[in-house]
Amino acid sequence: MNLLEIKNLKMDFGKGAEALRAIDDVSFTIGAGETVCLVGESGCGKTVTALSIARLVPTPPAHYVGGKILLNGSDVLKMSNEALRSIRGGVVSYVFQEPGASLNPVFRVGNQIKESLRLHRPDLGAPSEVGVQASAGSDGTLKRELRGGAPSRRKALDAEVIRLLKLVGIPAPESRIRNYPFEMSGGMQQRVMIAMALASEPKLLVADEPTTALDVTIQAQILELLHDLKQRLGMAILLITHNLGIVGDMADRVAVMYAGQIVELAPAKELLRRPLHPYTKALMASVPKLGGDADRLSAIPGNVPRIGNFPPGCRFAPRCPIAKPECSEKIPELVEVEPGHFVRCPFWKTP
Repeated sequence: MNLLEIKNLKMDFGKGAEALRAIDDVSFTIGAGETVCLVGESGCGKTVTALSIARLVPTPPAHYVGGKILLNGSDVLKMSNEALRSIRGGVVSYVFQEPGASLNPVFRVGNQIKESLRLHRPDLGAPSEVGVQASAGSDGTLKRELRGGAPSRRKALDAEVIRLLKLVGIPAPESRIRNYPFEMSGGMQQRVMIAMALASEPKLLVADEPTTALDVTIQAQILELLHDLKQRLGMAILLITHNLGIVGDMADRVAVMYAGQIVELAPAKELLRRPLHPYTKALMASVPKLGGDADRLSAIPGNVPRIGNFPPGCRFAPRCPIAKPECSEKIPELVEVEPGHFVRCPFWKTP
């Protein structure tokens, strides 16, 4: 059974005549221990799709008008608020871009990680009946004393925070636990965010452009860390990016998104070797290549259409080099044209 299965998801902002379709008929799955990359330009709906997994988009203004989000077999769209709180962090955790904007600047990083531990792992270091000792009080009554009470709880939390910081590659975690976010570099801050996400031992980690605010060297380190954590912990990853250059090293499968729809879905190596949708081809052509012409980079003409201003028919047609008159008549379906390879374009064979 898939860990995550999104089926024909549709989500609007607003209601009635003012409704704007942000996610339109989106479907994909993530298996246990699998990495799926969600790729596309800014404004394509990647982040809204990812936030919908744990129903983190406020409703209203958002309204889910169709489809299912099955997480561990349970439909997130039908869950109570109490059930949602248990999966947020407990089953799926998030790492966002701009870690400096996600961390609270007035609290030490160790305390911020502890908050996640207290919420999702309340039994960590908690006293049990084994730790209860009975003794006679001065008044002759039986007095119960807890061995391993509050001090033991604090020690257990500190030890777990240090373990998590070591896990994400932060040196000298015993001292770093007392740092404020401003005392750490951007790369270190992002490692703290990853440690915080891992504190609840999630089955699915959603990383939304986790390297955008970092320099190239640190980007590579963070991506290598995510890949290593996936192998060591056996968790699944949904990696959101607009950079096709990192897909080959990270992903098992790739979903390409445009204007609120999945336009191509395929195994990563297959998609990089043989992209079929014109939009995927254009994205790959825009990636700079070693030995190429440094003065001329390929670009996709135009911009991603805004929500509420989608063109009729195929949404990529106004920017597509092979568009035909019939492309503007109806929205093409996402069709499996080869085993495991889905494309939303009837003219995918056109050279």
